[in-house]
Amino acid sequence: MDRADAYGPGRIPPGRALQMQDDPERALALNYAPTGARDGLHALFALDDTFAHVLRTTTEPIIGQMRLAWWHDALQRLDAAAPPAQPVLQALADAVVPRGVAGHTLAELVIGWEALIEADAVDAAAMSAHAEGRGAALFTAAALLLGRSDARVEAAGRGWALADLSRHLRSREAATQARTLAAAALDEALVGAWPAALRPLGALTLIARMNLAVPESMPIPAGAPRRVARLMLHRLTGR
Repeated sequence: MDRADAYGPGRIPPGRALQMQDDPERALALNYAPTGARDGLHALFALDDTFAHVLRTTTEPIIGQMRLAWWHDALQRLDAAAPPAQPVLQALADAVVPRGVAGHTLAELVIGWEALIEADAVDAAAMSAHAEGRGAALFTAAALLLGRSDARVEAAGRGWALADLSRHLRSREAATQARTLAAAALDEALVGAWPAALRPLGALTLIARMNLAVPESMPIPAGAPRRVARLMLHRLTGR
């Protein structure tokens, strides 16, 4: 499968995937966080949205690499200088870096997206690199922001990233492979109750598993009453 099939321009079938920033379930999950951490969580996931946008709007791999390299450098500079007039960077500087997530740590999130640009084909190796560099790293940063660690966080992040990736792949074979890998990681992550502090991430993990149950030919029914009720139960019980 050509690398352009992953998040590439014109490669997402109509109605198959939400723009992440328009996802009401994600907003609900992130708002489970304490008030002081919410802005930081939203900033972290806005950064992830930004990287996805880079891939969706880049037709040449070298251009995509250059755009991601700019973000890598800009994120690293957050450790030593005020951010430029860029909303995502400003939000990270205001609400994430002061809570102990360093700019150089945020810069490492670029690696997961570079895996999709640099691979000749989005195969199992590229998927795993993307899941680790994007999902596991993002969830680990979010857990640091929330002030709590848990052995399930990295698996949750990998499963979340793979479930999302599976709906952005035109190749049915590749999408099925991503879904299989996602299901295994999500099953590992959703064993037992999640601690209260990390339930925003537990809820995102649960959303990813609910999304896997939706046939690839159908849009995700984000915000459907049954799904929202399931998320509310998770907020109360951690399961």
